[in-house]
Amino acid sequence: MKLLILDRDGTLNRSRDDYVASADEWEALPGALEAVARLNHGGWRVVLATNQSGIGRGLFDMASLNAIHAKMHRALAAVGGRVEAIFFCPHAPEDGCHCRKPEPGLFEQVGDRFGLPLEEIPAVGNALRHVQAGAAAGCPPHLLLTGKSEHLREVVGDGDATGVAVAGLPPDCRLHTDLSAFADWLLAQPVPTT
Repeated sequence: MKLLILDRDGTLNRSRDDYVASADEWEALPGALEAVARLNHGGWRVVLATNQSGIGRGLFDMASLNAIHAKMHRALAAVGGRVEAIFFCPHAPEDGCHCRKPEPGLFEQVGDRFGLPLEEIPAVGNALRHVQAGAAAGCPPHLLLTGKSEHLREVVGDGDATGVAVAGLPPDCRLHTDLSAFADWLLAQPVPTT
């Protein structure tokens, strides 16, 4: 099984300075949903791992989160894409949990649920804490230059890169301009023969 873990805000949809707290505030990034559909059609199953501390902070509730994800699922289905499962951390930062990224707990939950070694599951997100959590769990990390990392485009330029010196970035992290560029890269990789 080919599986990958995506972050949500800033990767699949526009991030906000506060929180995406309602379905009305959820807005897909250009080309992101189509990228998921292309990955699905290429045999990749996609899951989300997302911090949702707005729940722990009392800024929105589970009904609001479910409505956001229902809208996301409908939008993905409209372009032929699918997210298999959503793993989220509802805790506030001061809760000190093991599932809030940059801790690796959400990634470990994915590995346990799907019965796959994490070193075979790419972790893709736009924030350092996502790729740090993925790398800490053993996943190959991929940073998208969207959302929280859009400012790094000046450092990297357009295109994909590895070995870029960014404070806190795992050394083996590959950079991509956006989710569509990541999908292009991943779908062009040779299929393992094992």
